[in-house]
Amino acid sequence: MLIVMETSAPKKAIDNVCKLIEEMGLSAHPMPGAQRTAIGVTGNKSQIDSDRIMTQAGVREIIHVTKPYKLVSREFYPEPSVIEVGDVKIGGPEFIIMGGPCAVENREQTLIIAEAVSKAGAKVLRGGAYKPRTSPYSFQGLKEDGLKILAEARDKFGLKIVTEAIDTETIDLVSDYADIVQIGARNMQNYSLLKKAGRQKKAVLLKRGFAATVEELLMAAEYIMAEGNSKVILCERGVRTFADHTRNTLDLSAVPFVKRTSHLPIIVDPSHGTGRKEKVIPLSRAAIAVGADGLIIEVHHDPANALSDGPQSISPEMFEQLVHEMSTLAGVLGRTCG
Repeated sequence: MLIVMETSAPKKAIDNVCKLIEEMGLSAHPMPGAQRTAIGVTGNKSQIDSDRIMTQAGVREIIHVTKPYKLVSREFYPEPSVIEVGDVKIGGPEFIIMGGPCAVENREQTLIIAEAVSKAGAKVLRGGAYKPRTSPYSFQGLKEDGLKILAEARDKFGLKIVTEAIDTETIDLVSDYADIVQIGARNMQNYSLLKKAGRQKKAVLLKRGFAATVEELLMAAEYIMAEGNSKVILCERGVRTFADHTRNTLDLSAVPFVKRTSHLPIIVDPSHGTGRKEKVIPLSRAAIAVGADGLIIEVHHDPANALSDGPQSISPEMFEQLVHEMSTLAGVLGRTCG
């Protein structure tokens, strides 16, 4: 349910409606807008007494939300959300590019790549300090030492940091260092982790699971938002299909569906979506064309010796070309790029 308040409704009236909702055993989610405030209601398992709410001062109308995901839905919040991470705004007119290594391997490697992506025009540095790998014998990341290296790169090059939290035990530590906490594809339906991500204050980048529907992605985002964190960024990163010419099948049709169904921003990961570096730039062009709000790209200065995902990591020179092409396309589409 969505309660729309009158344009002139004072804060006291809004607070009174929220208090009533909580007295009814439900959760209230005030959402101030440019014209008026709306209050989302969640937690109802049966019909709500709408007449009781309509009698409250300042209430204009009640809208019943039909989607199983409430807080994520455009029915609930019709305007596109812009997630602010410092001076970086994701979901607005600027197309945001995130770039960096799959894994933080050492200080020198990370600083070399951070400098390269910064010079090329990236706003956010990606890099894994904790690496959930298919094999237990593969490189698992430098953990807190990796987070410290990322923090150094941020301070040196003025980049924001996005890095993955792999479990409930380490998310608080990751949140201490990161600007954006990533929930990876393997953890998209780790509900304990989603809930804890919803209780921390940092923005969350939620990747679609490689066997998940788009609706399941939106329901996973609902878990985060239901805990009080509205700063959620979705990511399409490819799903498993019968195709063998790519690592995954990048489902670009998910982007316009999400943009129509949800108010949350969505970015695209063509690195995992294809698994091949020569496909990253072409699919990036397609991503901005279908309306994505940004990209997250794996970059490595020595991919042949990368400890993780070398075949899909593009060189700094290719990354510079990608940013140049995205800037050109963004201008055609009435956007800016950074």
